[in-house]
Amino acid sequence: MIVRNCSGGIVFAGDKVLIVCNDKQEWGFPKGVVKTDSSLSLSDFARDRVKLETGVEAKVLAPCGKTNYEFYSISRRKPVHNNIAWFVMMAQEEKCEASPDTGTISCKFTGIANALDEITYSQDKSLLMMAYQKYRESTKA
Repeated sequence: MIVRNCSGGIVFAGDKVLIVCNDKQEWGFPKGVVKTDSSLSLSDFARDRVKLETGVEAKVLAPCGKTNYEFYSISRRKPVHNNIAWFVMMAQEEKCEASPDTGTISCKFTGIANALDEITYSQDKSLLMMAYQKYRESTKA
């Protein structure tokens, strides 16, 4: 089995959240595999990955836990286990542009209720609710 460490961001702008769609038509959040030789922290990697996939400049507010999943890679002919460290982030504007080179074919900022309807996997829906709570706590006046 291949085990990969990944990092990603749940980015809010006001009461909207950034969601991305991959080439399998799965909606979720921007994330990527951290290279073993990377000198970036997981939070810095997540911030850079958000920018790479969506063009969004975001500020990291807080860690938001970890998720993991497994799948079978046809090209590698092996199972793959992804461990993902997540971070709550904030953007100043709701402008984004998908980067197909990264596997992101669409992106948008949308309301929380709509995001919950569109996100493909239940663990990402749970992650959104936890991230939204942390975001609201971080941005209280």
